Amino acid sequence: MEIRHLRYFIAVAEEKNFTRAAEKLFIAQPPLSRQIQQLEEELGVQLFERGARPLKMTVAGEFFYEHAKQLLVQMNELKLMTQRMGHAHESLRVAYVASTLYGKLPQIINMFRQRYESIKLELHEMTTMEQVHALRAGEIDIGFGRLYLHDANVRRIILRKEPLVLAVPANHHFVNKAGLSLADIINEKIILYPQKPRPSFADQVLECFKFVGLQPAHLIETRELHIALGLVAAGEGVALVPTGLALTQIRDVVFIPVIDDHAFSPIIMSIRTLDKSESIRNMLDIIYDIYDQEKITYTRRNI
Repeated sequence: MEIRHLRYFIAVAEEKNFTRAAEKLFIAQPPLSRQIQQLEEELGVQLFERGARPLKMTVAGEFFYEHAKQLLVQMNELKLMTQRMGHAHESLRVAYVASTLYGKLPQIINMFRQRYESIKLELHEMTTMEQVHALRAGEIDIGFGRLYLHDANVRRIILRKEPLVLAVPANHHFVNKAGLSLADIINEKIILYPQKPRPSFADQVLECFKFVGLQPAHLIETRELHIALGLVAAGEGVALVPTGLALTQIRDVVFIPVIDDHAFSPIIMSIRTLDKSESIRNMLDIIYDIYDQEKITYTRRNI
């Protein structure tokens, strides 16, 4: 059995048609049929039900399909990791979601560049979902995001839990409050971002309310963080945002602490499951050094 047999079988299983699968693989149909027949002969079982329209897998075929997909993913990851280890001393490709730029990420990147001048650092803005796909495809090496999306080929390290603050217009009646609970703001117009793709930070905010049995009465969804803050400044509503934004000066916007313990957004570092390269360990060490210097609470993780 060869890797090409797995690719051919998966193509036929997913297309449910030999002709379409052959076109997808850029080969003729007769050779493809022979390859599948050889695979069945080697396994000693039928993988497809004969005469079924559309083509249907047998029970054995369904079992083989699930494990063949996993094997191809592992083979691809092995290839990427081998290539990565060969160039680990040359470059590091890092993706981030926009909100992390208001936290410690710029400081982390700057310190990494100072310590490891010989390593070319590339930065890419991506949603968490895009980061997962890019990690699997070998397009990036590290992703900094806020969502936990399950994927067996991607390892997520929760760096810390960043508390949320409430962004309100400068003339809002909440401005002089030292702190607010989620119950205090339940009747406000709450601006969520991003509108797409979902799940997103917007869903994290809604989960914070759901955790204490609350459902905001008025929601406004917008495309991105900057638009949300612009709407806040215009008096259209209030927005829950990560604490890092409170360190910035945004005209006509005031940030107020949220006192609920569960009102936080995690900062997550994502890497490929098998990637234990020195550059990634160095990046993690820098993050923890900064956290120690600034007395930020975290749980140390190793790779």
